[in-house]
Amino acid sequence: MELIVAKFGGTSIGNGQRIRKAAQSIVNAYMEGKKVVVVVSAINKTTDDLVAIADESIGKEVTEKQLAEILSMGERTSIRVFSSVLESLGVKSEYIDPSHDLWPVITDDNYGKAQIDFERTEEQAQGLLGLLEQGIIPVVCGFLGRTENGEVTTLGRGGSDVTAFLLGHCLNADDVIIVTDVDGVMSTDPRKINEAEKLDYISVEEMRDLATHGAQVLHPHALRFKDPEIKAKIISFEKGDLSDPGTEIVGPFEDSMSKSVCLHPEPISVVALVGEDLLNQIGLLAKMTTLVAEANINIYGISAGQNSITLFLDKCDADEAYHILHKLVIAEDNLSSISLGRDIAMLTMINPDFIETPGVITEITNPLKEAHINIVEISSSQTAIVLFINWEDGKVAYDLIKGVL
Repeated sequence: MELIVAKFGGTSIGNGQRIRKAAQSIVNAYMEGKKVVVVVSAINKTTDDLVAIADESIGKEVTEKQLAEILSMGERTSIRVFSSVLESLGVKSEYIDPSHDLWPVITDDNYGKAQIDFERTEEQAQGLLGLLEQGIIPVVCGFLGRTENGEVTTLGRGGSDVTAFLLGHCLNADDVIIVTDVDGVMSTDPRKINEAEKLDYISVEEMRDLATHGAQVLHPHALRFKDPEIKAKIISFEKGDLSDPGTEIVGPFEDSMSKSVCLHPEPISVVALVGEDLLNQIGLLAKMTTLVAEANINIYGISAGQNSITLFLDKCDADEAYHILHKLVIAEDNLSSISLGRDIAMLTMINPDFIETPGVITEITNPLKEAHINIVEISSSQTAIVLFINWEDGKVAYDLIKGVL
């Protein structure tokens, strides 16, 4: 029998009509013979209101433990309402909050941003299967955790997504469905560009990067628990239908969500163009990359400064690119010269947690400093850091960084 974990965001249950529509979609799936675990967020803006009230009435005196208890009231209210509506529609339901014996999500005592004890959570989550076997639909608080001592914790904003995928993993679910206020993942923000289109599919890797760059559709940490064999999708509450295709989240691919360090196997060469006021030369970078692309040469990195632009290319292609770009130097008044530099090693570090790890670049570069290894160039994104260093230092740097990542 198919097992679904369905998570409803705060907007999806923002009023009585929406709650009833959401509950009816659960009942419809249940009547089709599916087992369903429901995860709900706090009703629209409840958490924000609770934060504002706590700040206004208590201020700085409120402890993290007290705040976690206060914030938990949003989800605790939602599950009681949702479960009651399910029963009014003729099915058995039981709400599960941190005080319940079957509460699944066990964490440490970091009340405001708790870390999940995965082993204990996986063990505790099995209790929900007993309810499902009895034909009971569990309605579980998103966002919340519980310590071994029974104290309430929170998983951080967006934590309900984490709860849904975590339970999907622990229960070996067939589907995790995120019900939200959009039709799925869009090609861009439809509030900014009317021509935005819904994507039928998106990979876990793409979804993770989209989320870490600010998209509000899904919390990036939730995807840590997305198993390749579990189907997942994002759909809108508007249709009231869990079978709506929405946007399917595919993957992850092998090792794509894990930490990794990679040393590029071949040397990288540096081609540097020097000139005056280059950052203000409109279209100059486009001319450079177009010439290189037309020669079927890949660019691994670009460093732009006021008076120079540097390209990092495979050593085997660098001489050709050097000659091609020299013609551009001759043609452009603002370019004065071009040089072909030494062999460079390229180290790429990937970690989904980089975005929320203060000081991560320092942790990576300090061992290199102590080993007297110079960094030629560094670039970073929300989930990756790329270092260019002298080729002869590449293997030593790789070993040092792998030891601290």
